[in-house]
Amino acid sequence: MAMRPPKVVAAILGVVLAAGVAAGGLALVNAQSNDECSRIADDTGWSVARKWNEALLDAVRRDLPAPTVHARNLFHTSAAMWDAWAAYDTDASGHYVDETHTASDVETARDETISYAAYRVLEARYIDSVGASETIPELDRLMESLCYPIDVTTTEGDTPAAFGNRIARFILDSTVDDGSNELEAYDDPGYEPVNPPLVVDSATGTTMTDPNRWQPLQIEQMISQNGIPVENGVQEFVDPHWGHVVGFALVDGGSPGLPIDPGPPPYLGDPATDQAFKEAAIEVIGYSSNLDPAESVIIDISPRSLGASRLGTNDGSGYPVNPVTGNPYEPNLVNQADFGRVLAEFWADGPDSETPPGHWNTVANTVSDNLAPELRIGGEGPAVDRLEWDVKLYLALNGANHDAAIAAWGSKNYYDYVRPISMIRYMGGLGQSSDPSLPSFHPDGLPLASELVELITEQSAAPGERHEHLAAHIGEIALLAWAGNPEDPETEIGGVHWILAVTWVPYQKPTFVTPAFASYVSGHSTFSRASAEVLSAFTGSEFFPGGMGEWTIAAGSLEFESGPESDITLQWATYADAADQAGLSRLHGGIHVRADDLAGRLMGATIGRDAWENAQSYYNGSTSG
Repeated sequence: MAMRPPKVVAAILGVVLAAGVAAGGLALVNAQSNDECSRIADDTGWSVARKWNEALLDAVRRDLPAPTVHARNLFHTSAAMWDAWAAYDTDASGHYVDETHTASDVETARDETISYAAYRVLEARYIDSVGASETIPELDRLMESLCYPIDVTTTEGDTPAAFGNRIARFILDSTVDDGSNELEAYDDPGYEPVNPPLVVDSATGTTMTDPNRWQPLQIEQMISQNGIPVENGVQEFVDPHWGHVVGFALVDGGSPGLPIDPGPPPYLGDPATDQAFKEAAIEVIGYSSNLDPAESVIIDISPRSLGASRLGTNDGSGYPVNPVTGNPYEPNLVNQADFGRVLAEFWADGPDSETPPGHWNTVANTVSDNLAPELRIGGEGPAVDRLEWDVKLYLALNGANHDAAIAAWGSKNYYDYVRPISMIRYMGGLGQSSDPSLPSFHPDGLPLASELVELITEQSAAPGERHEHLAAHIGEIALLAWAGNPEDPETEIGGVHWILAVTWVPYQKPTFVTPAFASYVSGHSTFSRASAEVLSAFTGSEFFPGGMGEWTIAAGSLEFESGPESDITLQWATYADAADQAGLSRLHGGIHVRADDLAGRLMGATIGRDAWENAQSYYNGSTSG
């Protein structure tokens, strides 16, 4: 995977500032009156913190989709804005920089301090990123619109600009050796996969030294989830060292580099968990078999039918009524295959590819917009202004996302667990494990499942029979599953057909196939549940405003293949329901198994609750930072 060139953080501010002034930004600022600057700055109606959060999300969308790195940048930017806000509050304490400041116009001073702090952090972090040619000018333009000259670089003194620069300087300097290896482009040269690469385009079977461990993929042309070409060849594990990064509220309760130990996943060949391992693979194949819209199976995806699962389970069956309105939820009937395909694509990165932590920032911003102006932190007390709401929300939310990245990747590195594509191809290549009296028996093979996983026989491959097209593969294992990407994804679908087990692929793009890191635990599940816990606590309700959150995916907007046939509106009663769906979407997409998802949800719940508790200690000043 293509990595960023090294950054020299100690010198970065001068480079960024020189670039900004050279672009002519200062002249534009000086040409505007104070009134004009105020009008432009207030044009969106967003708080200054929201403006910087949106600019950061734009930077994430343009960059390589590395959830770990972006979660760290989201947190450090949020902490910078928080420290700037807290300095002008009599109770609050800063996280990195805990200073006390006064001003005749506190609102104006806060906006300026926040802007310089956020600007400096973001310029430093994204100046070498993919998309920097668009990101850096966007950041400069935001400063210009706010009338803050970018050539004010001093960190000395008590002016808002100097204080904001000082916050950024401290964060950049103090986190450069936080375990992320930022100066070496976040690389970890120490990791070596135990398995040889799986050549995705090959149909000759899968060789694995250890079938329970992660296997890199060899893809002829690799393109990231948001469309950025990356180095061709063999995947490299992205950020296996991330479990050692310094977090927000994490307490190292496991082994070094494993802040939270979820316990081991099921293993092939282990007497206690072998069956669970095989059943997990069969479950993913089952989801894959439901991805043909031509089957026209109609299901209800409204909160009356989906949601309300207990933590770490999928046992929910929906809600009898909307608790806010007191009325039953209306049915939301959709094509089952369209629902599965939409889930896999919608939750893959989030809208416009912000990566999971960025996605939950977009959810949080939408929730905040819907709740305004009745913004009561924790659902109690007096309403606060939008700036206070935003800086407090971002601190807790992105503190949780930062910790989620650390904990999830700590588990990924420690357990180094196999992905479904390797599981299914490896076991399918060995044969079937259900009946020793049948051909192709192997104790580590795939279990047979009628109309899903079958042995190809002379009879089943006879003319007119279901395996006729596989007649050259008598004795091998066939799956009823998604047949892969069509030649023209804009107008065609892959459909569901009987295919060889050794050729099975997830419902993903052929240039991506599966993320370049181990499976256990699911990052999506961890990020999502951590974020859901923060949003529930911060808003004072586990339910979305009005008792339902919605997001509509337009007909024909899928990217992996044609569809959906009509608009699909995803609906969730609670933040936890949305988080559960995000985790489950990875099974629909074929890149996680049940154990990855459910363990990630449990981990995320702990992380979110701890982040909320820690954030409150900064709100009320009971911590010294």
